[in-house]
Amino acid sequence: MHSFRYVQNQLQCESVPLTSLVKKYGTPLYVYSQETLTDHFTKLDQALSPLEHLICFAMKSNSNLAVINTLANLGSGFDTVSAGEIQRVIAAGGDPRKCVFAGVGKTEEEIAYALSQDIYCFNVESEAELKRISKVALKHKKIAPVAVRVNPNVDAGTHAKITTGTYANKFGIAFEQIEAVYARAARLPNLRLRGLQMHIGSQLTDVKPFRLAVEKVAPLVARLNAKHGFDFFSIGGGLGIVYNPALESGDPQWWKTAPARKILTPETYAKTLVPLLQPLGLKILLEPGRFLTGNAGALLTRVEYIKRTGKKNFVIVDAAMNDLIRPAFYDSYHQIVPLKRSKGAPISSDVVGPICESGDYFAKDRPLPKVGEGDYLALLSAGAYGSVMGSNYNSRSLAAEVLVKGKKSALVRKRQTTADIWANESVANWK
Repeated sequence: MHSFRYVQNQLQCESVPLTSLVKKYGTPLYVYSQETLTDHFTKLDQALSPLEHLICFAMKSNSNLAVINTLANLGSGFDTVSAGEIQRVIAAGGDPRKCVFAGVGKTEEEIAYALSQDIYCFNVESEAELKRISKVALKHKKIAPVAVRVNPNVDAGTHAKITTGTYANKFGIAFEQIEAVYARAARLPNLRLRGLQMHIGSQLTDVKPFRLAVEKVAPLVARLNAKHGFDFFSIGGGLGIVYNPALESGDPQWWKTAPARKILTPETYAKTLVPLLQPLGLKILLEPGRFLTGNAGALLTRVEYIKRTGKKNFVIVDAAMNDLIRPAFYDSYHQIVPLKRSKGAPISSDVVGPICESGDYFAKDRPLPKVGEGDYLALLSAGAYGSVMGSNYNSRSLAAEVLVKGKKSALVRKRQTTADIWANESVANWK
Protein backbone atom coordinates (compact mmCIF):
# COMPACT_ATOMS: atom_id res chain seq x y z
CA MET A 1 0.00 0.00 0.00
CA HIS A 2 2.82 2.42 0.86
CA SER A 3 6.44 2.55 1.99
CA PHE A 4 5.96 4.12 5.43
CA ARG A 5 6.51 1.49 8.10
CA TYR A 6 7.89 0.98 11.59
CA VAL A 7 11.35 -0.55 11.92
CA GLN A 8 12.34 -1.16 15.55
CA ASN A 9 9.62 1.27 16.65
CA GLN A 10 10.98 4.05 14.41
CA LEU A 11 8.76 5.19 11.51
CA GLN A 12 10.62 5.07 8.22
CA CYS A 13 9.97 6.10 4.65
CA GLU A 14 11.56 3.30 2.64
CA SER A 15 14.94 2.97 4.41
CA VAL A 16 15.14 6.49 5.83
CA PRO A 17 14.16 7.12 9.48
CA LEU A 18 11.77 10.07 9.51
CA THR A 19 13.33 11.43 12.70
CA SER A 20 16.51 12.08 10.68
CA LEU A 21 14.54 14.16 8.19
CA VAL A 22 12.83 16.37 10.77
CA LYS A 23 16.20 16.99 12.43
CA LYS A 24 17.70 18.02 9.08
CA TYR A 25 14.83 19.92 7.48
CA GLY A 26 12.49 20.90 10.32
CA THR A 27 8.69 20.78 10.33
CA PRO A 28 6.09 20.98 8.92
CA LEU A 29 7.63 18.71 6.31
CA TYR A 30 6.17 16.72 3.44
CA VAL A 31 7.95 13.45 2.64
CA TYR A 32 7.30 11.47 -0.55
CA SER A 33 8.28 7.89 -1.37
CA GLN A 34 9.59 7.31 -4.89
CA GLU A 35 9.14 3.57 -4.38
CA THR A 36 5.41 4.03 -3.75
CA LEU A 37 4.97 6.35 -6.73
CA THR A 38 6.71 3.82 -8.97
CA ASP A 39 4.85 0.83 -7.54
CA HIS A 40 1.40 2.35 -7.96
CA PHE A 41 2.05 3.60 -11.49
CA THR A 42 3.56 0.27 -12.56
CA LYS A 43 0.72 -1.83 -11.14
CA LEU A 44 -1.91 0.28 -12.89
CA ASP A 45 0.06 0.31 -16.13
CA GLN A 46 0.49 -3.47 -16.09
CA ALA A 47 -3.16 -4.12 -15.21
CA LEU A 48 -4.21 -2.19 -18.32
CA SER A 49 -1.64 -3.86 -20.60
CA PRO A 50 -4.33 -5.65 -22.70
CA LEU A 51 -5.35 -2.19 -23.93
CA GLU A 52 -3.44 0.44 -25.84
CA HIS A 53 -3.47 3.10 -23.17
CA LEU A 54 -1.90 6.22 -21.73
CA ILE A 55 -1.93 7.09 -18.04
CA CYS A 56 -2.17 10.87 -17.67
CA PHE A 57 -1.31 11.79 -14.09
CA ALA A 58 -3.75 14.36 -12.69
CA MET A 59 -1.09 16.72 -11.46
CA LYS A 60 -3.53 18.91 -9.58
CA SER A 61 -3.14 16.25 -6.88
CA ASN A 62 0.59 16.91 -6.51
CA SER A 63 2.59 19.23 -8.75
CA ASN A 64 6.03 18.97 -7.17
CA LEU A 65 8.63 18.85 -9.95
CA ALA A 66 10.34 15.79 -8.47
CA VAL A 67 7.05 13.87 -8.38
CA ILE A 68 6.28 14.87 -11.97
CA ASN A 69 9.78 13.88 -13.06
CA THR A 70 9.49 10.48 -11.37
CA LEU A 71 6.26 9.72 -13.25
CA ALA A 72 7.51 11.17 -16.54
CA ASN A 73 10.47 8.80 -16.39
CA LEU A 74 7.99 5.93 -16.08
CA GLY A 75 6.27 7.03 -19.30
CA SER A 76 3.38 8.93 -17.79
CA GLY A 77 1.36 11.56 -19.55
CA PHE A 78 -0.26 14.41 -17.63
CA ASP A 79 -3.75 15.71 -17.01
CA THR A 80 -3.37 19.49 -16.66
CA VAL A 81 -5.88 22.21 -15.82
CA SER A 82 -3.89 25.40 -16.50
CA ALA A 83 -1.09 26.76 -18.64
CA GLY A 84 0.98 26.85 -15.46
CA GLU A 85 0.62 23.10 -15.03
CA ILE A 86 1.73 22.52 -18.63
CA GLN A 87 4.77 24.67 -17.92
CA ARG A 88 5.47 22.61 -14.78
CA VAL A 89 5.41 19.41 -16.85
CA ILE A 90 7.99 20.87 -19.22
CA ALA A 91 10.14 22.20 -16.34
CA ALA A 92 10.14 18.72 -14.80
CA GLY A 93 11.21 17.01 -18.01
CA GLY A 94 7.78 15.77 -19.05
CA ASP A 95 6.46 15.71 -22.60
CA PRO A 96 3.74 18.29 -23.41
CA ARG A 97 2.69 16.06 -26.31
CA LYS A 98 1.42 13.65 -23.64
CA CYS A 99 -0.61 16.36 -21.91
CA VAL A 100 -4.37 16.72 -21.91
CA PHE A 101 -5.75 20.12 -20.92
CA ALA A 102 -8.96 20.06 -18.86
CA GLY A 103 -10.94 22.66 -16.90
CA VAL A 104 -14.04 24.74 -17.46
CA GLY A 105 -12.43 28.19 -17.75
CA LYS A 106 -9.53 28.08 -20.23
CA THR A 107 -8.47 31.57 -21.31
CA GLU A 108 -7.49 32.48 -24.88
CA GLU A 109 -3.90 32.93 -23.71
CA GLU A 110 -3.84 29.47 -22.17
CA ILE A 111 -5.32 27.88 -25.30
CA ALA A 112 -2.74 29.61 -27.49
CA TYR A 113 0.08 28.44 -25.22
CA ALA A 114 -1.18 24.85 -25.19
CA LEU A 115 -1.39 24.88 -28.99
CA SER A 116 2.17 26.19 -29.21
CA GLN A 117 3.33 23.19 -27.14
CA ASP A 118 1.49 20.64 -29.34
CA ILE A 119 -0.44 19.10 -26.44
CA TYR A 120 -2.17 15.78 -26.99
CA CYS A 121 -5.72 17.08 -26.58
CA PHE A 122 -8.05 19.66 -25.06
CA ASN A 123 -10.76 18.15 -22.84
CA VAL A 124 -13.60 20.52 -23.68
CA GLU A 125 -16.29 21.40 -21.12
CA SER A 126 -18.78 23.49 -23.16
CA GLU A 127 -19.81 24.56 -26.65
CA ALA A 128 -18.60 28.08 -25.89
CA GLU A 129 -15.16 26.61 -25.26
CA LEU A 130 -15.23 24.69 -28.55
CA LYS A 131 -15.88 27.95 -30.37
CA ARG A 132 -13.10 29.73 -28.48
CA ILE A 133 -10.56 26.98 -29.21
CA SER A 134 -11.58 27.05 -32.89
CA LYS A 135 -11.11 30.83 -33.01
CA VAL A 136 -7.70 30.74 -31.32
CA ALA A 137 -6.52 27.83 -33.48
CA LEU A 138 -7.61 29.65 -36.64
CA LYS A 139 -5.78 32.80 -35.54
CA HIS A 140 -2.57 30.87 -34.91
CA LYS A 141 -2.95 28.62 -37.97
CA LYS A 142 -3.07 25.48 -35.84
CA ILE A 143 -5.30 22.42 -35.78
CA ALA A 144 -6.57 21.95 -32.25
CA PRO A 145 -7.18 18.36 -31.06
CA VAL A 146 -10.32 18.25 -28.93
CA ALA A 147 -12.40 15.77 -26.95
CA VAL A 148 -15.68 16.83 -25.43
CA ARG A 149 -16.26 15.86 -21.82
CA VAL A 150 -19.51 13.96 -21.53
CA ASN A 151 -21.42 14.09 -18.28
CA PRO A 152 -22.92 10.60 -17.97
CA ASN A 153 -25.12 11.58 -15.01
CA VAL A 154 -23.79 8.71 -12.91
CA ASP A 155 -23.71 9.39 -9.17
CA ALA A 156 -20.36 8.14 -7.92
CA GLY A 157 -21.53 8.13 -4.31
CA THR A 158 -18.54 10.13 -3.14
CA HIS A 159 -18.14 13.39 -1.19
CA ALA A 160 -20.27 16.23 -2.58
CA LYS A 161 -17.19 18.39 -3.18
CA ILE A 162 -15.42 15.79 -5.33
CA THR A 163 -18.28 14.35 -7.37
CA THR A 164 -18.26 15.52 -10.98
CA GLY A 165 -20.46 13.21 -13.04
CA THR A 166 -24.01 14.40 -12.42
CA TYR A 167 -26.04 17.18 -14.00
CA ALA A 168 -25.75 19.19 -10.78
CA ASN A 169 -22.01 19.70 -11.41
CA LYS A 170 -20.32 22.39 -13.49
CA PHE A 171 -18.33 19.90 -15.55
CA GLY A 172 -19.01 18.49 -19.00
CA ILE A 173 -21.97 18.36 -21.37
CA ALA A 174 -25.12 16.33 -20.78
CA PHE A 175 -25.08 12.82 -22.22
CA GLU A 176 -28.22 13.45 -24.30
CA GLN A 177 -26.67 16.50 -26.00
CA ILE A 178 -23.29 15.08 -26.96
CA GLU A 179 -24.01 13.76 -30.45
CA ALA A 180 -25.53 17.07 -31.55
CA VAL A 181 -22.59 18.94 -30.04
CA TYR A 182 -20.13 16.83 -32.03
CA ALA A 183 -22.14 17.41 -35.21
CA ARG A 184 -21.86 21.15 -34.72
CA ALA A 185 -18.20 20.93 -33.68
CA ALA A 186 -17.40 19.09 -36.91
CA ARG A 187 -18.39 22.24 -38.80
CA LEU A 188 -16.05 24.51 -36.82
CA PRO A 189 -12.72 25.35 -38.49
CA ASN A 190 -9.33 24.16 -37.25
CA LEU A 191 -10.63 21.49 -34.88
CA ARG A 192 -9.75 17.80 -34.89
CA LEU A 193 -12.32 15.69 -33.07
CA ARG A 194 -9.86 13.30 -31.50
CA GLY A 195 -11.93 11.48 -28.89
CA LEU A 196 -14.41 11.61 -26.03
CA GLN A 197 -13.69 12.15 -22.33
CA MET A 198 -15.54 11.57 -19.07
CA HIS A 199 -14.81 11.71 -15.34
CA ILE A 200 -17.40 10.91 -12.68
CA GLY A 201 -15.66 11.78 -9.41
CA SER A 202 -12.80 11.20 -7.03
CA GLN A 203 -11.89 8.76 -4.23
CA LEU A 204 -14.06 5.91 -5.55
CA THR A 205 -13.40 2.61 -3.77
CA ASP A 206 -15.99 0.49 -5.58
CA VAL A 207 -15.73 -0.49 -9.24
CA LYS A 208 -19.50 -0.32 -9.79
CA PRO A 209 -19.73 3.43 -10.64
CA PHE A 210 -16.90 3.03 -13.16
CA ARG A 211 -18.65 0.05 -14.73
CA LEU A 212 -22.00 1.81 -14.96
CA ALA A 213 -20.42 4.88 -16.55
CA VAL A 214 -18.42 2.89 -19.12
CA GLU A 215 -21.41 0.70 -19.98
CA LYS A 216 -23.48 3.81 -20.59
CA VAL A 217 -20.90 5.79 -22.55
CA ALA A 218 -19.17 3.06 -24.62
CA PRO A 219 -22.03 2.72 -27.18
CA LEU A 220 -21.98 6.52 -27.57
CA VAL A 221 -18.23 6.40 -28.21
CA ALA A 222 -18.73 3.71 -30.86
CA ARG A 223 -21.34 5.80 -32.69
CA LEU A 224 -19.23 8.95 -32.59
CA ASN A 225 -16.11 7.08 -33.64
CA ALA A 226 -17.94 5.75 -36.71
CA LYS A 227 -18.79 9.33 -37.72
CA HIS A 228 -15.70 11.26 -36.72
CA GLY A 229 -12.78 8.79 -36.60
CA PHE A 230 -11.58 8.95 -33.01
CA ASP A 231 -8.15 8.09 -31.67
CA PHE A 232 -9.07 7.61 -28.02
CA PHE A 233 -11.64 7.37 -25.26
CA SER A 234 -10.69 8.86 -21.88
CA ILE A 235 -12.39 7.25 -18.89
CA GLY A 236 -11.09 9.85 -16.43
CA GLY A 237 -9.66 9.16 -13.00
CA GLY A 238 -11.13 8.67 -9.56
CA LEU A 239 -9.48 5.50 -8.23
CA GLY A 240 -9.56 5.76 -4.45
CA ILE A 241 -6.98 4.90 -1.82
CA VAL A 242 -6.85 3.64 1.77
CA TYR A 243 -6.86 6.48 4.30
CA ASN A 244 -7.69 4.35 7.34
CA PRO A 245 -5.97 0.93 7.27
CA ALA A 246 -7.62 -0.13 10.53
CA LEU A 247 -11.07 0.50 9.08
CA GLU A 248 -10.25 -1.40 5.90
CA SER A 249 -8.67 -4.37 7.68
CA GLY A 250 -10.77 -4.56 10.81
CA ASP A 251 -7.58 -4.33 12.89
CA PRO A 252 -8.34 -2.60 16.22
CA GLN A 253 -4.64 -1.79 16.62
CA TRP A 254 -4.97 1.23 14.36
CA TRP A 255 -1.40 2.45 14.85
CA LYS A 256 0.00 -0.51 12.96
CA THR A 257 0.24 -0.41 9.19
CA ALA A 258 -2.44 -2.93 8.26
CA PRO A 259 -3.06 -4.46 4.83
CA ALA A 260 -6.21 -3.26 3.12
CA ARG A 261 -8.79 -5.89 2.22
CA LYS A 262 -11.59 -3.88 0.66
CA ILE A 263 -9.87 -1.22 -1.42
CA LEU A 264 -10.35 -1.22 -5.19
CA THR A 265 -7.16 -2.59 -6.74
CA PRO A 266 -5.83 -1.95 -10.27
CA GLU A 267 -6.41 -5.64 -11.00
CA THR A 268 -10.10 -5.50 -10.07
CA TYR A 269 -10.52 -2.20 -11.88
CA ALA A 270 -8.95 -3.58 -15.07
CA LYS A 271 -10.71 -6.95 -14.86
CA THR A 272 -14.06 -5.14 -14.87
CA LEU A 273 -13.35 -2.43 -17.45
CA VAL A 274 -10.99 -3.99 -19.99
CA PRO A 275 -13.66 -6.32 -21.50
CA LEU A 276 -15.98 -3.34 -21.90
CA LEU A 277 -13.32 -1.19 -23.55
CA GLN A 278 -11.53 -3.64 -25.85
CA PRO A 279 -14.35 -3.83 -28.44
CA LEU A 280 -14.00 -0.11 -29.11
CA GLY A 281 -10.56 -0.59 -30.65
CA LEU A 282 -9.39 2.79 -29.37
CA LYS A 283 -6.54 3.98 -27.20
CA ILE A 284 -7.79 4.36 -23.64
CA LEU A 285 -6.70 7.33 -21.57
CA LEU A 286 -7.14 7.53 -17.82
CA GLU A 287 -6.36 10.36 -15.44
CA PRO A 288 -5.52 9.11 -11.93
CA GLY A 289 -4.08 11.50 -9.38
CA ARG A 290 -4.72 10.47 -5.78
CA PHE A 291 -4.18 6.78 -6.60
CA LEU A 292 -0.58 7.49 -7.65
CA THR A 293 0.43 10.06 -5.03
CA GLY A 294 -1.93 9.85 -2.05
CA ASN A 295 -0.32 7.01 -0.10
CA ALA A 296 3.13 8.09 -1.33
CA GLY A 297 3.28 11.11 0.98
CA ALA A 298 3.20 12.04 4.66
CA LEU A 299 3.13 15.35 6.50
CA LEU A 300 5.46 15.45 9.50
CA THR A 301 4.72 17.82 12.36
CA ARG A 302 6.07 18.67 15.82
CA VAL A 303 3.96 18.64 18.96
CA GLU A 304 4.17 22.13 20.47
CA TYR A 305 1.77 21.86 23.40
CA ILE A 306 -0.56 19.50 25.19
CA LYS A 307 -3.63 21.34 26.43
CA ARG A 308 -6.13 19.60 28.69
CA THR A 309 -9.53 21.08 29.38
CA GLY A 310 -12.36 19.59 31.36
CA LYS A 311 -13.60 17.75 28.28
CA LYS A 312 -10.75 17.59 25.76
CA ASN A 313 -7.11 16.60 25.33
CA PHE A 314 -5.68 18.90 22.67
CA VAL A 315 -2.47 17.97 20.86
CA ILE A 316 -1.33 21.28 19.37
CA VAL A 317 1.11 20.81 16.48
CA ASP A 318 3.11 23.17 14.27
CA ALA A 319 1.37 22.08 11.04
CA ALA A 320 -1.95 23.70 10.23
CA MET A 321 -4.83 23.83 7.79
CA ASN A 322 -2.72 25.99 5.47
CA ASP A 323 -0.37 22.99 5.13
CA LEU A 324 -3.05 20.28 4.79
CA ILE A 325 -6.58 21.56 4.33
CA ARG A 326 -8.36 18.26 3.61
CA PRO A 327 -9.65 17.60 7.16
CA ALA A 328 -11.03 21.14 7.45
CA PHE A 329 -12.38 21.30 3.90
CA TYR A 330 -13.63 17.76 3.30
CA ASP A 331 -13.87 16.37 6.85
CA SER A 332 -11.24 13.93 5.63
CA TYR A 333 -9.56 11.24 7.70
CA HIS A 334 -5.77 10.93 7.84
CA GLN A 335 -4.10 8.26 9.91
CA ILE A 336 -1.89 9.98 12.53
CA VAL A 337 1.02 8.07 14.05
CA PRO A 338 4.06 9.00 16.16
CA LEU A 339 7.52 8.83 14.61
CA LYS A 340 8.59 6.86 17.67
CA ARG A 341 6.08 4.18 18.59
CA SER A 342 5.41 3.87 22.30
CA LYS A 343 3.43 1.55 24.55
CA GLY A 344 0.48 2.53 26.66
CA ALA A 345 -3.25 3.00 26.32
CA PRO A 346 -4.37 5.43 23.62
CA ILE A 347 -5.76 8.79 24.74
CA SER A 348 -8.74 10.37 22.99
CA SER A 349 -7.32 13.57 21.51
CA ASP A 350 -8.02 16.47 19.16
CA VAL A 351 -5.00 17.17 16.94
CA VAL A 352 -5.11 20.86 16.08
CA GLY A 353 -2.93 23.50 14.46
CA PRO A 354 -1.96 27.04 15.50
CA ILE A 355 -4.16 28.94 13.02
CA CYS A 356 -6.85 31.15 14.54
CA GLU A 357 -9.77 29.16 13.15
CA SER A 358 -11.90 26.56 14.92
CA GLY A 359 -11.70 24.54 11.70
CA ASP A 360 -7.91 24.21 12.00
CA TYR A 361 -7.79 20.57 13.03
CA PHE A 362 -6.50 17.23 11.74
CA ALA A 363 -8.47 14.89 13.98
CA LYS A 364 -11.16 15.04 16.62
CA ASP A 365 -11.65 12.57 19.47
CA ARG A 366 -8.98 10.33 17.93
CA PRO A 367 -7.39 7.64 20.14
CA LEU A 368 -3.66 8.42 20.01
CA PRO A 369 -0.62 7.22 21.92
CA LYS A 370 0.48 9.55 24.69
CA VAL A 371 2.70 12.27 23.26
CA GLY A 372 4.32 15.37 24.69
CA GLU A 373 5.98 18.62 23.66
CA GLY A 374 8.80 17.99 21.22
CA ASP A 375 7.47 14.68 19.93
CA TYR A 376 6.75 14.25 16.24
CA LEU A 377 3.71 12.92 14.42
CA ALA A 378 3.14 11.80 10.84
CA LEU A 379 -0.10 12.42 9.00
CA LEU A 380 -0.13 9.59 6.49
CA SER A 381 -1.66 9.42 3.01
CA ALA A 382 -1.01 13.14 2.53
CA GLY A 383 0.65 12.94 -0.88
CA ALA A 384 -2.44 14.09 -2.79
CA TYR A 385 -4.17 17.43 -2.34
CA GLY A 386 -1.75 18.29 0.47
CA SER A 387 1.08 20.70 -0.24
CA VAL A 388 -0.44 21.54 -3.60
CA MET A 389 -3.42 23.15 -1.80
CA GLY A 390 -1.20 24.99 0.69
CA SER A 391 -1.59 28.68 1.41
CA ASN A 392 0.02 31.53 3.33
CA TYR A 393 -2.96 32.09 5.59
CA ASN A 394 -1.89 33.78 8.85
CA SER A 395 1.36 34.66 7.01
CA ARG A 396 2.60 31.12 7.46
CA SER A 397 5.38 29.83 5.20
CA LEU A 398 4.75 26.94 2.84
CA ALA A 399 6.21 23.64 4.04
CA ALA A 400 9.41 22.07 2.75
CA GLU A 401 9.22 18.83 0.72
CA VAL A 402 11.57 15.84 0.54
CA LEU A 403 11.69 12.88 -1.85
CA VAL A 404 13.05 9.56 -0.60
CA LYS A 405 14.54 6.78 -2.71
CA GLY A 406 15.80 3.81 -0.74
CA LYS A 407 18.38 5.13 1.72
CA LYS A 408 18.63 8.49 -0.03
CA SER A 409 16.66 11.68 0.54
CA ALA A 410 16.61 14.96 -1.38
CA LEU A 411 15.12 18.34 -0.56
CA VAL A 412 12.80 18.93 -3.53
CA ARG A 413 11.19 22.12 -2.26
CA LYS A 414 12.89 24.55 0.09
CA ARG A 415 10.94 25.90 3.02
CA GLN A 416 9.52 29.29 2.08
CA THR A 417 11.00 32.14 4.09
CA THR A 418 8.74 34.64 5.79
CA ALA A 419 10.04 37.42 3.55
CA ASP A 420 9.14 35.35 0.48
CA ILE A 421 5.48 35.60 1.46
CA TRP A 422 5.28 39.32 0.75
CA ALA A 423 8.12 39.54 -1.78
CA ASN A 424 5.73 40.61 -4.56
CA GLU A 425 3.81 43.12 -2.42
CA SER A 426 4.49 46.83 -1.95
CA VAL A 427 3.18 49.80 -0.04
CA ALA A 428 1.23 52.32 -2.11
CA ASN A 429 3.55 55.29 -2.71
CA TRP A 430 0.97 58.05 -2.75
CA LYS A 431 0.73 60.67 -0.02
